[in-house]
This record gives sequence, C-alpha cells and structure tokens, in this order.
Amino acid sequence: MIKLLSISTDRNLFKADSAVRARQIDYARERDETHIIVFATRDFNFKPEKIAENCFVYSTNSSSKWFYIFDAIALGGKIISEQVITNLTCQDPFLTGLTGWWLKRCARKINFLNLEIQVHTDIGSQYFAYTFGNKIRKKIAKFVLPRADQIRVVSERIKNFLVREWGIVESKITVKPIFVDTDKIKKAEITVDLHQKYPEFSKIALIASRLEPEKNIYLPLKAWQQVIKVKPQAGLVIVGAGAEEDNLKFVVKKLKLENNVIFEPWQTNLATYYKTADLFLLTSFFEGYGLTLMEAQAAGCKIISTDVGVAREVGTRIVGYQVGEITQAIIENL
Repeated sequence: MIKLLSISTDRNLFKADSAVRARQIDYARERDETHIIVFATRDFNFKPEKIAENCFVYSTNSSSKWFYIFDAIALGGKIISEQVITNLTCQDPFLTGLTGWWLKRCARKINFLNLEIQVHTDIGSQYFAYTFGNKIRKKIAKFVLPRADQIRVVSERIKNFLVREWGIVESKITVKPIFVDTDKIKKAEITVDLHQKYPEFSKIALIASRLEPEKNIYLPLKAWQQVIKVKPQAGLVIVGAGAEEDNLKFVVKKLKLENNVIFEPWQTNLATYYKTADLFLLTSFFEGYGLTLMEAQAAGCKIISTDVGVAREVGTRIVGYQVGEITQAIIENL
C-alpha cells in the first residue's frame, strides 16, 4: 500500500481548472492515497479540500511565509500519524525539502518514510546563486539532497552535476522530464491569431514566462531597441506575470518601446500563441527543463534561446548573453 504525502509550493492546486491540479489527480491514481500540503498564508483563505476520491489538498495557513516550514511540519506530522503515510515527496530541495527531511527524521520512531526530493531547476548553473536567497537555497540543497532516499531530476544536466560535483550516488537519481503532450499541442486549433490581434506588427516574437529576475527578460528588451531600427514594425508579445512585471514595464517606457512591446497576462492555452508567433524567445540565466521550449517546438515555432534546460535537445538557435548577439539572431529569424 502506497500512501503519499507531498510538500508543495504550488497554490494552483486549489484552483479547480488548473493544469497542476489535473496532473496531481492523474498521479493519485497510481497510489492508494495522496495528501498534499501547500505553503500558503492564511490570507488566501484556502480550506482543506478533497480534489479526487483518494487525493487531498491542505494549506499551511501560515500567519507569514516565515512560518511555512514550522506549520508544514506540524500539519505533516499529524497526517503521517493519522493516515499512516509510507512515502514522502518534496517539490524542491530547498524549503519543502528541508521540511521533508525533518518530517522523516521525526517519523522514524513511528514508521519508515521513503523520502524523495525533486529538483526542477539547474542548481549547478553558474548563474543560480546570483542572489543572497539563492545562495542560501543552494546550501540547503547541498544539505538535504544527500539525506534523501531518492532524487528525481528533470534533466541529465542536473543529474551529472549532482554526481560529479556533490558526490551523490548515481543510483539514487532518476531523470524524469516534465511530461509535455506534444500531440495535443500539434492538434490544437488556433483560437487566437497574434497577427490578427496585433495587425500593427508585421512580425511577432513571443515570450511566455514567469516575470522573475532569473528569466532575464531585460535582455530581449534591450535587444528590441536595436531590432526595431532594422524592422520598425516588429512586435514583442510578453505573456506572463511575476515580481518583475512593473519593473519591466518601466524599462519598456524608458526605452520608448511602448508601440512595439505588448504585455499580456498568463494564458492557459499557449498553443495558439506559439502557432501564430513568428519566433519564440527564452533568455533565462538558468532552467531546470524549459517546458515552454518543448511546447514551442511542438507547435512548430522557431526558437532562440540561451543555453539552458533542453534548449540544445529541441534544436533551438543558441545565443549568449550579449545584446548584439541576440539582436542579430532575432533580425535573422524574423
């Protein structure tokens, strides 16, 4: 009998129509029970929810983010004891991984817990520890990962780093890429044509991303200032949301790109965007996998990307972090 407790940060699990919720319901069919604890403050007002016959979601309902670990440990300990949990998986090797390690340590007097840690980001990248927060995260990962029973990574790149640099036993690591339903993307009907939506643009490049510092969206904005000198009717559509949104919009205004750069909120059906864009851009400092690269490739869109995630595997035009290099690549492919 497999009873799984998962520690997660994905609040979309509480949204009935979210893709992550649908995935977890599918995964739950492989087990007898699945219980998922999500880091969230009480402001979200999330209630414990049964999202499938054998799948349950809980919020830490913390007073602040500083209490996520403590509240998850308290709630997790109760679930482990009452539901006789056999397996534990953590979404990352950082705070959720630290929570999982502590829960396993506390539960050993009751029963043995098989601890799996997932790694979805390229912690081996030279750019990963670019902030103080990420420096701390890397130290936590270096502590947590050797103490896991199993480690699941999304790419060979991450696996090779863990084995070569951190000395983790290779047999503990499983490479499991994120599933992308490429057939569904290929067959998807075009419901939004970007060229019809924005007829002022003769050519359109697309960015679909979380608007966070590591996504390095300032680079294509600087390049776009040069692109429109050669292709004045070229448009850049940025789809996404995140902490950097206001800053990016300020840069667009400062660079006088308001007529050539469009911001749109995140879309649940990006296939139609990939299919009607002329070019897809990804300029991240690091990616564990690069889901959007796989999706854009399946849709038949040309891609320019920095050397991250699966960029080389999907046959993208690889560029460095110089404005001139990416500018030239964009001009040649638009």
